[in-house]
Amino acid sequence: MRLKTFITTCMFTAAALTAQAKDYKYQTVEGDLMNTRIYTLDNGLKVYLSVNKDAPRIQTYIAVRTGSRNDPAETTGLAHYLEHLMFKGTKSFGTTDYSKETPLLDAIEARYETYRKLTDPQERRTAYREIDSLSQLAAQYFIPNEYDKMMASIGAEGTNAYTSNDVTCYTEDIPANEVENWLKVESDRFQNMVIRGFHTELEAVYEEYNIGIAKDSYKMYDALFELAFPGHPYGTQTTIGTQEHLKNPSITNIKNYFNRYYVPNNTAICMAGDMNPDEVIVLIDKYFGTWKPNPALSRPEYPALKPLTAIKDSTVIGQEAERLMMAWRFKNAADAQADTLEVISKMLANGKAGLFEVNLEQKMLSGGIGAFCYGLTDYSGFVVSGQPKDNQTLEELRGLILGEMDKLKSGDFSDDLLPSVINNMKLEYYKNLKQNDYRADAFVSAFVNGEQWADVTGKYGRIEKMTKQQIVDFAGRHFGDNFVCVYKKMGNDTTLKKIDKPQITAIPTNRDLSSKFLMEITNTKTEPIQPRFIDFKTDMTVSKIKNLPLLYKHNNEDDLFTLAFCYDFGTEDVKGIDLVADYLYYIGTDKKTSAEIKQEFYKLACNYSLSVSQNTLWVYLNGLNENLPKALALFEDFLKNAKGDAESYEQYVNLLKKNRDDQKTNQNYNFAYLRQYGQYGPYNPYRNTLSEKELREGGAQMLPDMVKNLNSMEHTVMYYGPYTEKQLAALITKTHKTPKKLAPLPSGKKYAMQPTPSNEVYIAPYDAKNIYMVQFHNENRPWNVDEAPVKAVFNEYFGGSMNGIVFQELREARGLAYSASAYYREPWRKTEPESFYTYIISQNDKMGDCINVFNNIVDTIPQSQAAFDIARQSITKKLQSQRTLRENVLYAYYFAKQRGIDYDIDEKIYNALPSLTMNDIVKFEQLNMAHKPYRYIILGDEKQLDMKLLEKIGPVKRLTTEEIFGY
Repeated sequence: MRLKTFITTCMFTAAALTAQAKDYKYQTVEGDLMNTRIYTLDNGLKVYLSVNKDAPRIQTYIAVRTGSRNDPAETTGLAHYLEHLMFKGTKSFGTTDYSKETPLLDAIEARYETYRKLTDPQERRTAYREIDSLSQLAAQYFIPNEYDKMMASIGAEGTNAYTSNDVTCYTEDIPANEVENWLKVESDRFQNMVIRGFHTELEAVYEEYNIGIAKDSYKMYDALFELAFPGHPYGTQTTIGTQEHLKNPSITNIKNYFNRYYVPNNTAICMAGDMNPDEVIVLIDKYFGTWKPNPALSRPEYPALKPLTAIKDSTVIGQEAERLMMAWRFKNAADAQADTLEVISKMLANGKAGLFEVNLEQKMLSGGIGAFCYGLTDYSGFVVSGQPKDNQTLEELRGLILGEMDKLKSGDFSDDLLPSVINNMKLEYYKNLKQNDYRADAFVSAFVNGEQWADVTGKYGRIEKMTKQQIVDFAGRHFGDNFVCVYKKMGNDTTLKKIDKPQITAIPTNRDLSSKFLMEITNTKTEPIQPRFIDFKTDMTVSKIKNLPLLYKHNNEDDLFTLAFCYDFGTEDVKGIDLVADYLYYIGTDKKTSAEIKQEFYKLACNYSLSVSQNTLWVYLNGLNENLPKALALFEDFLKNAKGDAESYEQYVNLLKKNRDDQKTNQNYNFAYLRQYGQYGPYNPYRNTLSEKELREGGAQMLPDMVKNLNSMEHTVMYYGPYTEKQLAALITKTHKTPKKLAPLPSGKKYAMQPTPSNEVYIAPYDAKNIYMVQFHNENRPWNVDEAPVKAVFNEYFGGSMNGIVFQELREARGLAYSASAYYREPWRKTEPESFYTYIISQNDKMGDCINVFNNIVDTIPQSQAAFDIARQSITKKLQSQRTLRENVLYAYYFAKQRGIDYDIDEKIYNALPSLTMNDIVKFEQLNMAHKPYRYIILGDEKQLDMKLLEKIGPVKRLTTEEIFGY
C-alpha cells in the first residue's frame, strides 16, 4: 500500500503550550485502522501517536533501538544493567545535592574499574568494602524511588521496562491529563540520567539472574540461539549477561553505552490512547526537541551468517520436565517472509485446528506443541516447542513434528485451513485494536525492526491473497534439514553456580526527603478527569429469558459478541469438574470427531471454553455475532452429546499423569501448590481433584457427564453483543433449551482458609539457588466493606508498588530481593475472611535478612506523610481515569453480587479518599498486621537454608512434594 504524507499546522499560543507555534509534518497510511500519525522531530526523534477514546488514559512506550545485541563482549548484560539504572534519577531528581554527590559517584566509578580487574579473593573483598563505604557516603544524598513517586503521583500504572536483543523499552500507562508531567520527567531522565545506588541495584540483577538459572526454558533458549546464530551476538551473549560479567561491572562502560545509543535519532516515543495529537506533538517537541542527536550513530556490524545446511543438535540438563525446541533461521523481521511465517505458525498451531493440534495433540500422540516466529532486527527464527507424552522420547516427538512439517510441504492439509487461519487472524486483530498496549507495542516493533508502517498496516491485505500453493512452495523451499534442535533432558545440572551474597551495608531510604523536581511534579495542578463509575442500573440490563436471569449490555461498536452461561458451583461442589474441559479437548460426539468440531468453530471465527473456579463454572462463547446461532447450536450439541471412549480415555489419563509429574519438577508450580496448602490446608482448591485411581475407576463417560445436563440447572445468561434483548431471547429460547423447572445446583464442602494462631513454618523442598517465601496471617476477620478505602491506600503505601515501603526497604536499601511485596487481601466472596501476606523471592543465604526486615517494617510501619500523600494521590488519579467497558460491566456486576454488594466499590473508595489520614493507615496496620503470628510458607532446599533460624521462629512442618500436590 502506498505511503501518503500529510502536513498539518498546529496553531497554539505560546502561553498555552509554552512552545512556539510550528508546522509539524507527519505520515499516515490510508486504511490504517489505528489512524497512526508518525512524526520525526528535527533531532531525529521518532513519534508514533494513535487516538483511542475508550478511556481517558494513554499507553506510553519509549523505545531505544539497542539491546543485548550491542553489549560489549567484555561486559555482557550491560543494556539490561542500564535499564535498571534509568530508574535511579538524574541531576534534578533522586538527589538532595548533585554537586556534593558527584565526586563520590566518580570515586565509586573509579573503584569499580579497579575492582573488576582484581582476581585475588581477599583483594576483591577489601575493594568491595571500600566501594560499600563510599556508597554509604553517597547515599546521604540519594533519594531512592523518586521516579516511582512521580509516576505514582500522576496516577501512572504499569511502571516498568524491558530489555531484549534489539530494544530497551520503558513503559507507563498514564492518565490523559498528565501528558506534560510525564514528558517533564521522561525528558529529564533520558537526557540527564545519573548512575547512583549502583551496588544495591546490582544485587537486584543478581537476584534476577538466580531466578533465571532455575528455569530450564531460559537455558533452552540460550542453547537454541547459540546453534541458530553462531558468531552473532544473538547466539554468543545473553540479555542477562554472564555470571562473570555480573560480578565485574563497569560504570564507565555503561555511561559510554548510554551516550552512544540513548540519543533522539535512536529512540521512539510510542503513544496510544485518549489524546489530541496536535497538542501532544507540541509538548513532545517542547521537552525532547532540544535533546542532542548523535551524528555518528552506529552499531556493531557482523559478517552475514552462513546458511544452515545441516541439522545441529544440543542438549541441556535440568530438573524440570523434558521437552524440545527446534528452530529454522530466516531473514529479519522486516522482510516479506514474516507474513508467511506468521500464517504458517497459525496453520501448525492455533489452539484448535492447526496441524499439530488436529493430528498430534487431539489424537494424544504427543503433549502440547507450539509454533511461532521470533522476529529480530538482523534475523528471525521460526521456533517449534513440544512436550512428549508418557514414555515418548524426545527423538520420537521430533519425528512426529517433522512429519507434520512434511504435510505442510506436500499440501496434505484441508483446503479450509488457510482461509480459516486468515479469518481468525483478522478477527484477533480487530479485537486487539481496542487495546492501547497492542497499538503501542506495534509501534515499538516497527521502529526497532525498521518496518515501514505501510507494510505493517497492509499485512492483512497481503495475507488475504495467499494461496495454498504459495504456502506449500514456501515450506518446501525453507523447512528442510536446515534446523537446529535443543533437547531438554532431566538431570542434575552441575554447572550452575549462584552469585554469592556480598556484604552490603543498608543505605538509608531517605523517604522524608524530596527534590524540588519531585515537588514540582506532585504539586502541579491539572484539569481533573471526572471519574465514571459503573451504575448497574443504567450501564446494563438485568432481566430474564424465560426462567433464566439475564445480564445484558448492548454492543454498538462492532459485530463481536461474548455469551456466557454462569453456574454457581465449582470444584468444592463437584470433585473433578476442573478436568472436564481438558478431556473435552480430545473427544467429539457420536457423529463428529474432536477435530471436526474444532475445525467448524475455527471456520466460524468463534471460540468456546469452559472455566472452573472453586465455586463457579463458566461456559463462554465469543466471536463474530453473525455466526453466533451456528456456534451456539454446535456447542449445545457437543456438550450434550460429548462421547468418551475407552481408548482415548486411557490415553488422556496417562497424559494427565505425566502432566502432573511434570508440574512437580517446576518451581512455580511447586510454590503455587505449597501456598495453597499453607493457606487452606490439605483440603484446598489445588489438591481437591480426582486421583489417577478415581479417574480410571470412573470410566470414559464420567467427565463428559458432569456437564451433560448443565441446561437443566440454575444458571445466569450474560451477553454483550449487537443483538437486541429480543433477538437474544429468541436465539436462547430456540437453541439453549431448558426445562420449565430448573434443578438446584450441587453443593459440597467449602474451602476454608486456615487461621494462624501462632508462628509456624511450612517448608517444602525444591533444589534451587533461591527461595520463594510468603508470610501469611489470618485471624478469620470477616470482610468489612467500610474499610475498603483504608485498605486500598495501605496496599499502595506499604507493599503494592515500587513506591511502597516494602520495595524500598528490601530492594532499594538492602538489595535483598528482585521481587518483594506485601498485600492486605480482601475476599472475593463474602464468606471468605480477610488476610495479609508478604511475598519474596530471594537468594537462599539472604532468607534471614529478609525475614528480619519484613518483621521489622510490619511491626513498626515506617511512616512518611509525603509517601502517604503520594499513595492517596495515585489512587485518586487512577480511579478518576479508569473505565470498566463492554462485557466487563457484566462481570463486575456478577462479582459485586458475590461479595454481597450491588454497587461499584471503587466509587466508595474514591469518595472516602480525601478524608483519610496517615494515622488511619497506621492504626489499621497496627491492629491487623503488627506483632501478629505468621505462617512462614517456604519453598527451598533445606541444605542451603538457615534451619536453626526457622526453628526459632516456630515449629517447622516439613512437607513432601507429594503432600503439597496431593498425588
